[in-house]
Amino acid sequence: MSQKKITIHISGSGILQDDVVMIGEKFLKFWKIPAGRPLQLAFGSFKQEVTIISVPKFEGMRVSPILAERCGLTSRTVLKIRYFDSSRTLRIGPLISVLISRDHPDKLDRPFGSITMFCSELVRACQKRGAYVYFITPDHVDSVTGQIEGWVYDEGWKKRVMPIADVVNNRLTSRKLENKPSVQHFVKEVKSRYGTVTYNEKFLDKNEVFEALKSESSLRRYLPESHSLKSFTVLKTMCQTYPVIFLKPVRGSLGKGIIRISRQSDGTYMTLSTQLGGVQKQVYSSLTKLFAGLSGKMKTTKYQIQQGLHLIDIGKKPVDFRALVQKNRAGKWKVTSIVARIAGGSHFVSNLARGGSLSTVREAVNKSLLSSDAKKNAYVSLHKAALSIAEGIDATIPAHFGELGIDLAMDYSGKVWLIEVNSKPSKNDNTPLTDNKIRPSVITMLDYSAYLAGF
Repeated sequence: MSQKKITIHISGSGILQDDVVMIGEKFLKFWKIPAGRPLQLAFGSFKQEVTIISVPKFEGMRVSPILAERCGLTSRTVLKIRYFDSSRTLRIGPLISVLISRDHPDKLDRPFGSITMFCSELVRACQKRGAYVYFITPDHVDSVTGQIEGWVYDEGWKKRVMPIADVVNNRLTSRKLENKPSVQHFVKEVKSRYGTVTYNEKFLDKNEVFEALKSESSLRRYLPESHSLKSFTVLKTMCQTYPVIFLKPVRGSLGKGIIRISRQSDGTYMTLSTQLGGVQKQVYSSLTKLFAGLSGKMKTTKYQIQQGLHLIDIGKKPVDFRALVQKNRAGKWKVTSIVARIAGGSHFVSNLARGGSLSTVREAVNKSLLSSDAKKNAYVSLHKAALSIAEGIDATIPAHFGELGIDLAMDYSGKVWLIEVNSKPSKNDNTPLTDNKIRPSVITMLDYSAYLAGF
């Protein structure tokens, strides 16, 4: 069904009855919307019976101030419109809410901290493409009614009571917040009561991803040998098989807590650990002593043990690649961007939080010692791997994801390896934010939300 955007106008007080909506004649003809008879107006969970009045030479929708307040709408909002004759329902939307970790009501210039610019960018994208977005935190979801208080942008950031959205994009950055009973209850209730769809609905842990992808024969080629570290036997077997292995916290992020273990020529084992101040080095005379040194950490942290790889580097600084893979307006995975990340200083991980830097794929591979054929095929190989892995996650893990940050690496033969998959990829990891530019990643996020909402 074709779609059109419509601009919402709010009439002066007392001019229009609260159950009357004025719509331009062209829209009524295009959608075959009956004028003069009651029908249902829907915006997210908001529903009200209204009567439509046709207005010649007018291309918008005019509502009363009271009706606008019930909807949470502001004047000049641009939305898409759909009419369903079978149910006599006129839907405007999509209405999108973004669930974020925290807000700062006393700092109206930056109410969402470091992601405020991303939130502003999403607002601009909605204004341009026809959608409405508001932002909520776990503090807003204590009870589930047909309305919720959230943050909107209306000539500045303001709190407003809104209907429950058609779609919730879960951008929580903490497992603790995500697992709060009130958050879990909210997600289930809005789905059952209002048909709200939530995506990016959970964090992924490293073992879960690797175990799931192992079941897909076409994806095993990308997987370094990996196991859950549960015993000394697992550590011994891996250290005897590979000269270098990595221990990664199953629920870690930003390169925190990663331990690199390398077997030395004299039979000792050296560990490098990522710390707040840099990299800590330790040498153990035997594996038994190394395991004893790890046992304290293993009481509080679950580790994935993974085969070390001989990966490309630039001036002895390791290089890996972050692919942002998102679902598009047709609900299909697409690769939005791939960037190279180069480790900084003495670090052996490339995360920007650890002092790493960004580069294009072409620049990074051209500075490496890859063969000319491998350099030529690098981007295509990374693109194919990222897309296949995203599709594999969808096929093997029972959760709804709309975007994935897929970390890949490449060895000196040009072979691509999976490092990890992040279901809550940073919005500051690909291209710098500007005051006016709307990044492709934000447009794609909006397109997928509109697809889920039926617009």
